[in-house]
Amino acid sequence: MRRLMFVIAALAVPFGAHAAEKTAKLSVDNMDCASCPAVVKAALSKVDGVGEVKVDFTSKTAVVRYDDQRATIQKLVAATTNAGFPATVMAQ
Repeated sequence: MRRLMFVIAALAVPFGAHAAEKTAKLSVDNMDCASCPAVVKAALSKVDGVGEVKVDFTSKTAVVRYDDQRATIQKLVAATTNAGFPATVMAQ
């Protein structure tokens, strides 16, 4: 019975309503010290829907894995900008 209920519930979700995991690469300005990546990572991690964040000080980039139903590129850029590190999208 549980299996049948799961199948029915899965079929009840409209097609296309499932979240897609996406990855974005951001170019991050103003990272000029070794502690800056930690601030950028913390800011991005607070965005609802963000799963994983990797910040590279040398290349001044951040790679963010996120749920596109809960997070947007605009929210990611706003998070870094509000933390003092304006970002632009390099790739999606």
